[in-house]
Amino acid sequence: MLNAAPLRVTEGRYFQDVMAQPQALRATHAWLAEPGRWGQAQQFITARDWKRIVLTGMGSSYHTFHPLHLALIEAGHSPVMIETSELVHYGLALCDEHTLVIAASQSGASAETLRLLELNRRATVLGVTNTARSDLARGAGLALLAQAGPEHSVSCKTYVAGMLALQWLAALFARRDEQQTLGRLAAAAELAAEYLQGWPQHMQALAGRLRGKHHVFFTGRGSSLSAVGTGALIMKEATRLHAEGMSSAAFRHGPLEMLHPEMWIGVFAGPEPTRALNRRLVADLVANGGYCDEIGVAAGQRPFRLPDSDPVLQPILEILPVQMMTLALAALAGREAGHFERASKITDTE
Repeated sequence: MLNAAPLRVTEGRYFQDVMAQPQALRATHAWLAEPGRWGQAQQFITARDWKRIVLTGMGSSYHTFHPLHLALIEAGHSPVMIETSELVHYGLALCDEHTLVIAASQSGASAETLRLLELNRRATVLGVTNTARSDLARGAGLALLAQAGPEHSVSCKTYVAGMLALQWLAALFARRDEQQTLGRLAAAAELAAEYLQGWPQHMQALAGRLRGKHHVFFTGRGSSLSAVGTGALIMKEATRLHAEGMSSAAFRHGPLEMLHPEMWIGVFAGPEPTRALNRRLVADLVANGGYCDEIGVAAGQRPFRLPDSDPVLQPILEILPVQMMTLALAALAGREAGHFERASKITDTE
């Protein structure tokens, strides 16, 4: 494959949004670092001794909550993570005066978010959105505003910018130092830029690795479940290929029987406590004839190799190889990645 013609990727608006992620991260970090921002959020979340904290969103906004969910548990809280569509129809009993609802919506105007704002009468809402004048930003008691700018279709720069804001919020709940937190998060933009600048080489490598693959699985554990869930979602949106995301443990409970030459599995190495388990899954899949790659700092294939970073940045960076895959697989199919024909950027119907 070394002499193969370079894969021709349509550099459309989704491609441009992917490449704009470092700037989105820089702008969001600068917004979070503005004087008084930390103190305002700190005062808001410590105003009460919350009986419960509900984390809610849809699609990639929902998936971004996995790291915060784990951080809240570690900090001694009992968070509930639930899709907004389920919350508004089956979980409103959670939303009493002792509840803090942290709601994420990139547009701040999805149908489910609007329904939540309409129905909730007692719970305090903290909104995380990319749209300053949205219903969510205006209706929340406090809004954290990602600074990704307009986004064409598939979530990419809004996802990483929102994740950065949630990692900042996780540090607040953990009672960490403001300047130390900002210092840890500051490297996200440059590390993303470092990875993305190699996109032509990534495309060439992925062309050989993914040619003939029509079924994609992503697996992982812990905070990597954000990239697992979002990865499967954006693969379907951007390439129209079949994709699924599940925990590495769940993959052993049945899907092992699905191994097929047209199937590719990406396993996120993930956080240290379960990394060995994830790598054992990779070894077992390969031993059983599966076409599988590890995604992480020590990945064998360059497109799946993440920059070495502070663990707090790992959930942000893990989505980058998946985005490269969407570009490569769409190009292999002769399509422009992220070009919607049926879907819309904002889902306005429940």
